[in-house]
Amino acid sequence: MPEITMAGTLTADPEMRFTPSGAGVCSFTLAANDRRLDRESGEWKDMGATFLRCTVWRRQAENVADARKGDRLLIVGELKQSEWEDKNTREKRYGFDVQVREAALSLLWHPAKSARPERSGGNGGATGGGGAREPWTAGSPAPGASGGFSEEPPF
Repeated sequence: MPEITMAGTLTADPEMRFTPSGAGVCSFTLAANDRRLDRESGEWKDMGATFLRCTVWRRQAENVADARKGDRLLIVGELKQSEWEDKNTREKRYGFDVQVREAALSLLWHPAKSARPERSGGNGGATGGGGAREPWTAGSPAPGASGGFSEEPPF
């Protein structure tokens, strides 16, 4: 399937739901506006918009669900085409949607604010994940313990 990278504006608040097994799934629509500079008039002209329905799963879905209508998102995912028959006219209809792998707020329009979640793993609450101890965040080992950590930063 073709990969797509897109910057767009949320047309409505994302819709969050959960599967029977508990997996989160979030759906939203992005509008990408095409603007071009008219060199003769020196003005920007709107050339129309492309609307794409997007779906993101699991933990990332829960994070995307916090975004709001009007927020600018950047997405990377697989572009998929769907086909169905119109119930009224019996004509074939086609649409596109994106199965999102990565999503982020655009830093062009939103300030960067890191909100790293606490991770479990027996590392005393440090957010390194995976149980790895970092000498500059973990503190000194207990007396007689091995490891050779000190209070000094490694740089």
